[in-house]
Amino acid sequence: MNVTALKKLLTDLRDGKLSVEAGLERLATLPYENLEVACIDHHRELRQGAPEMIFGAGKTPTQLSAILTALKSRGSNALITRLEEAKARSLLAEFPQAEYDGLARTLTLIQTPVATVGRGPVLVVCAGTSDLPVAREAAVTAQLLGQEVEELVDVGVAGLHRLLDQLQRLRRAAVLIVVAGMEGALPSVVGGLVSVPVIAVPTSVGYGAGFGGVAALLGMLNSCASGVTVVNIDNGFGAACAAARINRRDAL
Repeated sequence: MNVTALKKLLTDLRDGKLSVEAGLERLATLPYENLEVACIDHHRELRQGAPEMIFGAGKTPTQLSAILTALKSRGSNALITRLEEAKARSLLAEFPQAEYDGLARTLTLIQTPVATVGRGPVLVVCAGTSDLPVAREAAVTAQLLGQEVEELVDVGVAGLHRLLDQLQRLRRAAVLIVVAGMEGALPSVVGGLVSVPVIAVPTSVGYGAGFGGVAALLGMLNSCASGVTVVNIDNGFGAACAAARINRRDAL
């Protein structure tokens, strides 16, 4: 249930196109629907501007199918993150209109065209090719949230000239999501070049002393560039949600 759908329901009730009983039936599971395996928050899009999204890790194909069926029945767009390929194949057989991005490990089900609500492009900047799964998760999520997304790949600080060649693209973006592992230096460099919000995403890419992304996380938290915000390790999804809120043209 989103603002558009609720306005239509109320208008149809007012104009006699929908009976009170039918209206009550459609509102019966608002704000949430209890599936036993999950409580689906159908009210979330009204509150936050985006439907509930599904964290796929740890859930069985049967559980994911039940959740996706509930969202589909309401006409909601859906996103599953951290979805293994075997589970994705099972869901695609049941929901052939869905799309799976193997690199991002995301499955999207689009039932309503996604309107662009951003003030400008969200640029996802990726330090190295090994960071791409996290960067792609951010890109897919931001697109579902109505953002115009651009991607810039393999411009880490080991070859700084690659980044500086893209200075105009960096400065044209409304929000930057900067994804990096190793020592996590890239967001500091980018933050010193632009005037727009920079959301840093540390990844678990790196050798032993990287401690699974902790070194990158601490490096980003200690950035000397002002205005750099940091999300959790490998959390491309969270970075995209933050970018979409920052970049919305209108507040809910």
